[in-house]
Order: sequence, then structure tokens, then C-alpha cells
Amino acid sequence: MLGFLNQLFGSKSERDIKLIKPLVEKAKEEYNTLASLTNDELRQKTIDFKGRIQSGLEDIDTQITDLKARAEVENLPMNEKTDLYEQVDKLQKDRDKELEKILKEILPEAFAVMKDTARRFTENKTIEVSATLFDRELAARKPNVVIKGDNAIHHNTWLAAGTEVTWNMIHYDVQLIGGVVLHDGKIAEMATGEGKTLVGTLPAYLNALAGNGVHIVTVNDYLARRDSEWNGPLFEFHGLSVDCIDKHQPNSDERRNAYLADITFGTNNEFGFDYLRDNMTQAPESLVQRKLHFAMVDGVDSVLIDDARTPLIISGPIPRGDEHEFYDLKPRIERLVTHQKNFVNIVLNEAKKQIANGNKGSEDGGLALLRAHRGLPKNKALIKF
Repeated sequence: MLGFLNQLFGSKSERDIKLIKPLVEKAKEEYNTLASLTNDELRQKTIDFKGRIQSGLEDIDTQITDLKARAEVENLPMNEKTDLYEQVDKLQKDRDKELEKILKEILPEAFAVMKDTARRFTENKTIEVSATLFDRELAARKPNVVIKGDNAIHHNTWLAAGTEVTWNMIHYDVQLIGGVVLHDGKIAEMATGEGKTLVGTLPAYLNALAGNGVHIVTVNDYLARRDSEWNGPLFEFHGLSVDCIDKHQPNSDERRNAYLADITFGTNNEFGFDYLRDNMTQAPESLVQRKLHFAMVDGVDSVLIDDARTPLIISGPIPRGDEHEFYDLKPRIERLVTHQKNFVNIVLNEAKKQIANGNKGSEDGGLALLRAHRGLPKNKALIKF
């Protein structure tokens, strides 16, 4: 029966691909129009994409900025400040939804730009463009970018994990399909040789356009370093910064800067332990990660199944041996609880007296009873009364 239904309606995978095919065809149409563009015009596409995203989010960003400004006014009552920040949180969620819509609209064009970039690096030993400040910074650090007058020359040969590689890959339809699947937050199962690493360049580029950072999680530090150096020049050609957290010491300025890159590579353990350490820190300036935005896992079976059997556990040192904060705070809390109990007993006695007076004091007595209930709902004397 199951086989008959599959023949009739197709498998789940076939139905999903059928929905993705229109996006892939549109990306291929866009790709065919890019060959006539100059290298500078191709790079301008990235700036245009960022402008479209910024324009689409302008109204909601203005509302968020205004609410935050109102919340930081001096002497504002705490309840009003809380209400304002609750509105900010709601708008942030609305912003994420709106951003997702814009990225979905841009997806075919962005995938086409990345595919054409791969084609140009495959077909040309060098790509010459007008030099930007970012190009000049790259040239100071990397030998595959050379500044010549007002132009920057990007070579298609560079070092990846100590090995010289020459870029020779162009995205096929199967990679475009995989890119859409990954962008949608799903798992793309691909056979060896289908270009898993190449697939990741598509959603990584698309989501990096938002400027909120993209994390690419790998199973070991060799792959993290290699992939960041292997695919990095394609992103850097478009002015997107790339870094790898495994190259830098934990809780260092270099690692903070790695998280500020547009695309950040790293191993699952390093990402996980940085997250745990950030949750233990006592000062904002000690944080290394910024707000999480978009992540892809390369080798999802290893990371989320095999390695997940060994949980990430971290413990902090006790400052003064047995003199832990608990023992410092416990007496203060006990005093606070005692004062609260005494206050509730006073209010309860007052309520009893007023209610005993009859109609005249029943309203005030009821209010006092409510205060006692709010102050200590499980007070035995209160419950008995």
C-alpha cells in the first residue's frame, strides 16, 4: 500500500523538491543574465541586496529605536520601562519574520550571484576589480589579493589548511536544491561527491547579507580551518568578512572579533563552550558571542547524534572555598522572609478586626485580606481564616 501511494503521490523528498524547483529555475534564469556584467557590477549586487534588506526593515527598526530611547528616559517608572521592552521584544520577533520574507525574495538572485562568482574564479586565474578599503585590508593579510594602483586583483589560487588549492567548482542544480533546503532550516542529505561543502556557500552568503552573522559548525578543527580558508575568498570577494574561532584562544579579543565576522566557522564544542561561558559571565564586555542569528551544521549526523551523547558541561571555580555566595546571601533572605511574615500577620489581624466591625469596615478589611494573600498565599492562619 505504501509503495502504491508513493507511486501515486511521490515520496516526501520528491514532493519537497517539486516545491523547490521553481526557486532553482529562477536562480538559473538570474544566473544567465549575470555573465554580461563586469566584475564591479557583480560585486555591486551584494551592496544592492543589503540596501533592499535595510529598506524593507527600516520602519520596524525605527520603531524599535524609538521604544528603546523612551525606555531609557531617566526616572521612568519600572512598570512602564518593562512594558516598553516587552514591545521591543515583540517587534524583534516581527523583524525576524519580515527579514525571512525579504531573504526568500532575494534567494534566487543571491544564489545566482554566488554561482557566477564561482564560475568566474573557475574560468579566470585572476579577477580584477576596483579596490575597496576591505580589499586593501585583505591584501595586507592574504597573498591571493594584490593591490595594483586603484584596482584589486583576486587570484583563484590560495592556501587552505596548508595546501594550495585552485578554485574549480561551479554549483549544479543539486547544490542549488541543497542550498534552499539548508536555508529553510532542514537537513540536506547528500552523497559523497555531490559537493556538500559547496552547497553551504549559498545559504551562508544569503544570510550573511543581513549583517547579523552566520555560524558554520563542523565536527573537527581541521575541517573548520580548511573550509574557512577554502570557501572564504568567494565571500571576501563580495566584501563579507570570514573567520574561524578555532584559530583563536577562548575569551580573547581575537575570538570576539571572529564572532563579529559576517561568516564564522568553528567546531561544535567551541561554539558550545563559548555559549556556556557567556552564560556564566558577570559583565557584558566579557561576552564573546553576539545575538545568535543563523547557523548551519556540516555533518549533522556526527554533531547532533554521535557527539550529542557527550554533553557539554562546564563548572566555575568557587571564589573562597566553602564561603560560597549562598552563605553570604542566606541570612539576608531569611531576614527578608521573616519581615514579610511579620508584615502579613499584622495585615491579617487588621483585616480580621475590620471585617468583625461589619459593613463599615468590610471593604477595607477585604483589601487588607487581599494584601495578606498577595504577601504570603500559603500562610496557615490566612487559609484557616
